[in-house]
Amino acid sequence: MKINSLISSVMLAASVSLLSCQPSKDAAPSLTQFVDPFIGTGFHGHVFLGANVPFGAVQLGPVNMTEGWDWCSGYHYSDSTIIGFSHMHLSGTGIGDLGDISLMPATGPVTMRTGVPGNYESGFFSLFSHEEEVARPGYYAVQLQRYRIKAELTATERVGFHQYTFPASDDAKIIIDLQEGIGWDRPVNCMIRQVNDTTIEGHRFSTGWAKDQQVYFTAIFSKPIAQFSLYDDTVSMPGKELTGTSIKAVAGFATGAGEKVLVKVGISPVSTANAAANIRAEIPHNDFETVVKNADAAWNRELAKLRIKTSDTARLRTFYTALYHTMIAPSVFNDHNGDYRGTDKKVYTGASFTNLTTFSLWDTYRAAHPLYTITQQNRVNDMINSMLAIYQQQGKLPVWHLMGNETNTMPGNSGIHVVTDAYLKGFRGFDTALAWEAVKTTAMLDERGLKYVKQYGYIPADSMVESVAMGLEYAIADWGIAQMAKQMGKQEDFVYFSNRAKSYANYFDTLTRFMRGRINENTWRTPFSPFESRHMRDDFAEGNAWQYTWLVPHDVEGLMTLLGGEEAFIARLDSLFVLQGDMGKEASADITGLIGQYAHGNEPGHHIPYLYAFAGQPWKTADKVRYILDSLYSDKVDGLCGNEDVGQMSSWYILSALGLYQVNPAGGMYVMGSPVVDEATLYLDNGKTFRIVVQNNGANNKYIQHVHLNGMDYDHSYILYRDIVAGGELEIIMGPEPSASWGVDKKVRPVSVLVN
Repeated sequence: MKINSLISSVMLAASVSLLSCQPSKDAAPSLTQFVDPFIGTGFHGHVFLGANVPFGAVQLGPVNMTEGWDWCSGYHYSDSTIIGFSHMHLSGTGIGDLGDISLMPATGPVTMRTGVPGNYESGFFSLFSHEEEVARPGYYAVQLQRYRIKAELTATERVGFHQYTFPASDDAKIIIDLQEGIGWDRPVNCMIRQVNDTTIEGHRFSTGWAKDQQVYFTAIFSKPIAQFSLYDDTVSMPGKELTGTSIKAVAGFATGAGEKVLVKVGISPVSTANAAANIRAEIPHNDFETVVKNADAAWNRELAKLRIKTSDTARLRTFYTALYHTMIAPSVFNDHNGDYRGTDKKVYTGASFTNLTTFSLWDTYRAAHPLYTITQQNRVNDMINSMLAIYQQQGKLPVWHLMGNETNTMPGNSGIHVVTDAYLKGFRGFDTALAWEAVKTTAMLDERGLKYVKQYGYIPADSMVESVAMGLEYAIADWGIAQMAKQMGKQEDFVYFSNRAKSYANYFDTLTRFMRGRINENTWRTPFSPFESRHMRDDFAEGNAWQYTWLVPHDVEGLMTLLGGEEAFIARLDSLFVLQGDMGKEASADITGLIGQYAHGNEPGHHIPYLYAFAGQPWKTADKVRYILDSLYSDKVDGLCGNEDVGQMSSWYILSALGLYQVNPAGGMYVMGSPVVDEATLYLDNGKTFRIVVQNNGANNKYIQHVHLNGMDYDHSYILYRDIVAGGELEIIMGPEPSASWGVDKKVRPVSVLVN
């Protein structure tokens, strides 16, 4: 693949050398040079490509002609078509949505449809070449071959900034398309009107994955609009304002050769007035290059929170691109003045926090949020406050929240994990009484199988699909609630939820020694195959019994007992990574990155390689983790072995590359694995630094021999969150053979207990 940042190996090597010797993060070289946004745009990565800033409301990027599931973000590297540049995109989801407010520059007569491939007369799409495409954090550019127009994009949090370089033309135009969306998205009510000769405004209300999405926009042109035309689908309509579901507008003008036309597009969940105000607040000028530089600086500030040292330039690109991917979402969902639209569709003003959306919690609770508690300490409280506001508006914590909508996608109540983890780690920038109310109320609802959990201790398999996945996820959440109750002195709740947290055992069949669907106390669902997976038609979610039997990260010791003790536990783990079996024709497309039956391309198993450490065999964790890091991630366009899932895949990489992973999603115990960086410095938002120094690191030296914490011998095969955020230094000495002592004794192994 061509690296579009166009950095030579020599320059990279020089940068690596500089990176390793700089004492200050402020003096060190730019880290955006190591980010390649094309990584993950191939295979099933589904990542966003375009211009944005960290956690911004705007994701401004190209949209291809969608050809299936791999176009969930709107773009796939295999494609060569562009139908427009839209302002909102998902990154790494398994469902397509958004694609709102699309602009497409053009020249000459065109048909007001996107068109069909191979026939320019059918629409206004253009072909492009990757050789004429550039992407880096905060900037995207491409040459539209059909029109000989160079399109350049940048962004602030709430404003997309377009710069189009036109050829000489008496019929130059920019098409504003409110009809097209991505994936499931379709418009239900759109409006566009010309305000004056440089300003257009309107709204796009749509339904899709987000059933009731409302986006308002204002677009300000640098060049007066000479002709303004409206279309209902392909039919020209009179006037300066149009309402409908298939509407488009064309801003027309004459251009000289090489003339640049700029368009600032502000978006808002509340009103066109707020969209315009967002432009005035964030881009009060027409200096495109300044916005590009500011976006780059914003990305550098965030990337610089984690500086690594390695001589492997491919590793640098993989690492920092992964870190970049973790900061596309959750995304800002309020205006510059603080206004936002709640799940209850009411407009809220004067919020004391930054409201966020795009919570892919079933994915991100596993690694992304444990990473945020280290790298985004100042944003964690905003995330929790946003989730608590959603609770107040809809009566439960978010499941999978998108643009003011609860989608109820994926099993469990994963928002509980995130709230309890933040509380147990000492975050207090939110109403803790409300947080307790939110987690308990959410867990005590009757919906989505919870009434059966309360009644029977399990969800009958004939009552709903994905019963096992749902029940196991609920048990994890219950553990976090129990620990939160314990810290708050709520003994009765502690006992109740501690007992519910053990309900996972009700799905374990002692005969087959697998988690499986239970009909009643005496009957299991039949037929049963531990290999088979039937997408949204069986007892699991995007997995099989081999993968789901391990989903007990909150009580590994209990699972070990169910499986017959340490030796049987280890033997079963060993089998997981080597066994081959047919998952069937109905298996989910998300089950990718297979090592035996272990599926790294999907989230429920992400903790599994670290389970060996709980049984005193951390070297087997090292074997598996190092293999995954080296084989299932790369700096190529297909460098993700599965769906990015809104930062989770990349968060696993970041933590594991540092040598750490939080197996239990709440509480703060990070299990050590096999670091691949030589050195890492974490610049924490509390003003402290935590340094990881890896001695004798190399491809053959993948096993931890000794560990020192702040100069003292450290025998444990885990480290606590409180020790990380206190600042200090973790020294890890590596070797080519497993250590006979490190991490072996029971007293030094990770355990499923409360730590803070």
